[in-house]
Amino acid sequence: MSETPPKKDLGRLVERAQQGDADAFGKIYDELVKPIYRYIYYRVDPQIAEDLTEETFLKAWQSLSKYKKTKHPFSAWVFRIAHNLVCDYYRKNRIISEIDESVPDEKVEASPKLQLNLKLNEVKLRKAIKKLPDNYQQVIVLKYINEEQNTVIAKVIGKTEGAVRTLQFRALEKLRQMLSEKKEDF
Repeated sequence: MSETPPKKDLGRLVERAQQGDADAFGKIYDELVKPIYRYIYYRVDPQIAEDLTEETFLKAWQSLSKYKKTKHPFSAWVFRIAHNLVCDYYRKNRIISEIDESVPDEKVEASPKLQLNLKLNEVKLRKAIKKLPDNYQQVIVLKYINEEQNTVIAKVIGKTEGAVRTLQFRALEKLRQMLSEKKEDF
């Protein structure tokens, strides 16, 4: 697994990409594609996540000249683009669809029993997250799935770091409550 380059290196790549260096943007893409995909994956249907991820990077490339270096990292700017696309997706597609549990995951190399338990837990977690209010969903995915810092999360959702910490606490409490309920509404 590759390590994320230091923020200074990412900043230099952004500067080069803004000058038209497609290779530099390719390196940015390589570093951010997995966290952006995970962010989107836990917010929409899995079949849509890949398309929205690609659209996020297309919009980032097209709008790169508009990005201004501030106290917020470039990754927060890209997450904000992803967030807006997820919101647009839900505005256009009001239909809620269920997760297709019949698709096998051929990449996981484990016992069938372990695979089944992991898949069931993932399905249950995804369904529970999708039942949370939008702001709780964002915080859970950004903080605990993508392991983003509160400064980045604050920029993405347009709140203060204190508000982010409060949302994290409330979101975790709500998620814990939902997951511990004996009803299997998921």
